[in-house]
Amino acid sequence: MRLSHGTLLIVFCMGSLFVISWHSTERDHTSRQVDFAGLFERLQQAEHRAAELTTELTSVLSRLHNVNSSTNTNSSHAKDKEIKEDVNASSCVAINANTLFYLPHLQEQKNGLVPNVFLGKGRSGVSLVLGIPTVRRQKQSYLVNTVASLLYDLSPQQKGDMVIIVFVAESDQQFVRGVADVIQKNFPEDVHAGLVEVVSPPASFYPDFSVLKTTFGDSIDRVKWRTKQNLDFSFLMMYAQPKGTFYVQMEDDIVAKLGYSDAMKTFATGLSSQQWLYLEFSQLGFIGKLFRASDLPMIVEFFLMFHKDKPIDWLLDHILWVKVCNPEKDAAHCNTEKNKMKRRHKPSLFQHVGLHSSLPGKIQNLKDKDFGKQPLFTPHENPQAELSSSLKHYQSHTLERAYRGQDFFWGLTPVSQDFVLIRFHKPQRVQGYLFRSGNIETNGDRFNNTTVEVQPRNSSVVERVQKQELPQYQPSSDGFVVVGSFVNGVAQGTLDAAVQEVTAMRLVVHKDSDVWVLLSEIYIKVS
Repeated sequence: MRLSHGTLLIVFCMGSLFVISWHSTERDHTSRQVDFAGLFERLQQAEHRAAELTTELTSVLSRLHNVNSSTNTNSSHAKDKEIKEDVNASSCVAINANTLFYLPHLQEQKNGLVPNVFLGKGRSGVSLVLGIPTVRRQKQSYLVNTVASLLYDLSPQQKGDMVIIVFVAESDQQFVRGVADVIQKNFPEDVHAGLVEVVSPPASFYPDFSVLKTTFGDSIDRVKWRTKQNLDFSFLMMYAQPKGTFYVQMEDDIVAKLGYSDAMKTFATGLSSQQWLYLEFSQLGFIGKLFRASDLPMIVEFFLMFHKDKPIDWLLDHILWVKVCNPEKDAAHCNTEKNKMKRRHKPSLFQHVGLHSSLPGKIQNLKDKDFGKQPLFTPHENPQAELSSSLKHYQSHTLERAYRGQDFFWGLTPVSQDFVLIRFHKPQRVQGYLFRSGNIETNGDRFNNTTVEVQPRNSSVVERVQKQELPQYQPSSDGFVVVGSFVNGVAQGTLDAAVQEVTAMRLVVHKDSDVWVLLSEIYIKVS
């Protein structure tokens, strides 16, 4: 950012203000001529260094906060066990000096820029940071399905290089805690790993919306809604900026295409040497807009400057206009230059699925035609076997078709001791297995509390397991051995050489479920 006498960046962290960098540019114009080219270059270098220092200080302050937190007991967290807030989470927001100018009420609010981190580990240094703003909806909430879709096919490596921020843009702390509880319940491993965070702004962040003026013929309710949305996106971007290389703006009612993570990183890195402001991975709204994290301070400042005036998608377009449009040329030239600053990836990687907008009464039945059809199962060639199950299948989604790679298996609500049995026509040397439940559209229909079991050809193997000579396995019934279980809807593993020769495999449910189950992938790896 540029000021009349220099460049000033500050960080609000845990209620304190820290000066990052100040570089004076004042010149005595009466004594010597200003070298504007050199001055501009030095200002750019100073801004770049200030951004680096902002990130470094945020990291240092976060580590100091972690040390202090480990030696102090937070009584409020102890009283609120159902949320399991993580005291090690970073609570810093990097801002620039003009934020207080555009939001003057924050000058009197010491903690107005300190985020409430309900779930999180303060993860940073990743490639992708996904921001999902969400609010209280009068109708259906799509948030859990959206997060599940984004997590669905991520590998451990991809999960380790990403942060997903659920930003609950509400000041009602009870509601926010409820959202955090739902996220904790549905994605416990991903929350524990620091992959998924739940954050909200302090109530004091928001100004008085009652004094807004109506523009463009919009009702006052719509003006309040779009103004708050501008502030919500700005706060989320400020919080996300120090965490990674790229920031991706999402919405809370989308479905992701399989392989979206690598596709975005490949597309962005392929354009690293070119000029662009953002990349589009969906043609709808603010879904799938990817920015360089280093550009976010400028973008946020522009949003804050005009947050009361126009919707955020208009403001984003105006940034492009300011950057590349020549007032002396026509609109066609302007559009051509703007298109160079926003690159579109096809096919679209995200589809909008929500029907009810967060603006009360607004229906938006929008679909991205470039998204295409999503594969709902992954086929594999498996050894010949006789298949049976106590689960009743839905319509034509049979176990046989799923095993042959022709469809997915969809079974009605399982109860304890329901099973899926795969009995091979002849003994097989099984090296490994993969059972994936749910799919990208019906990710909630998962196997839980379900074990994977094999029946060794040699009964002596079962005896060794019973004697705990093979401690990684547990005995079951009918000559079967437990070799694994479903975690987050997926059961995957390899078999020790001692138990590889088997006559059958089965899945056994150990607890009644209140949802159906869907197997989208069955893979028996044999030698």
